[in-house]
Amino acid sequence: MSWNTLKVFRDRNARLYLGGVIVSGFGDSAMALAAGIWVKTLTGSSSLAALVGFCMWLPAFAGPVIGTVADRVRRRPLLVATNLTLAVVMTAPLFVRSQEQVWLLFAVLTLVGTGMVLTDAAETALVAAAVPDELRGDFNGLVLTALEGMKLLAPLAGASLFTSFGGRTVALLDAASFVLAAAAFRLIRVREASPAPRTGRVWTAGTAEGARYLRRHPALRSLVITSGTTMMLASASAARPRTRCSTPGSTGPRPSRACSPRSRDSARSSAGWRPVR
Repeated sequence: MSWNTLKVFRDRNARLYLGGVIVSGFGDSAMALAAGIWVKTLTGSSSLAALVGFCMWLPAFAGPVIGTVADRVRRRPLLVATNLTLAVVMTAPLFVRSQEQVWLLFAVLTLVGTGMVLTDAAETALVAAAVPDELRGDFNGLVLTALEGMKLLAPLAGASLFTSFGGRTVALLDAASFVLAAAAFRLIRVREASPAPRTGRVWTAGTAEGARYLRRHPALRSLVITSGTTMMLASASAARPRTRCSTPGSTGPRPSRACSPRSRDSARSSAGWRPVR
């Protein structure tokens, strides 16, 4: 372990940020897998189980619009409020008991996906203000390493909890992870600059300006295109109709990529993204 890495652990803000990201990511990864198995158990439909991943991905298409919220408010209060809101949202699956109520899972996961897009943008902006420049490279490496390791444990924990106690227990775990993440972000000490004043332009004008910026910077443009293509192909692969999900107690195939967040996270990892709520 290098000296700079030790300095990251000694930094209060870096520790809190790292803890908040890991604990919320753990809950999301566990729930994403358990939700697919839950839907398969209730409905017997592999297609509906695969829809779990679609619901969590869908808000990403509105990323440019959702991300503007993080540009117009202070990021730390936004992260606290978003995580607490998602904690309340995650109590809704407690009422799912039959296949007629499966729609509630899809609605909840869509809202969670929206929250993930919003918190991704806010967390990225908060790092610049909360973590010193000289620690940021080692800090980003630690975050990615911790999240990659967490992805090995969270799906297993989610599947085990679902098998032993049912989906409602996993939903409570995810809700608790949101509360812990909110607490971690609340304790970060940071002075954020005031949000840029609104210029009165519609969001499409800002999006067009961003596209022009990418066109002027070939290296950044190549990175964005490569990342988008990688995630699109991984998503298409995860939605293949031949994938199946096993139910607790069954002897069928193990849960596959359609029911697991692994393909989503692998795409983001290979593209250099940090997969956080």
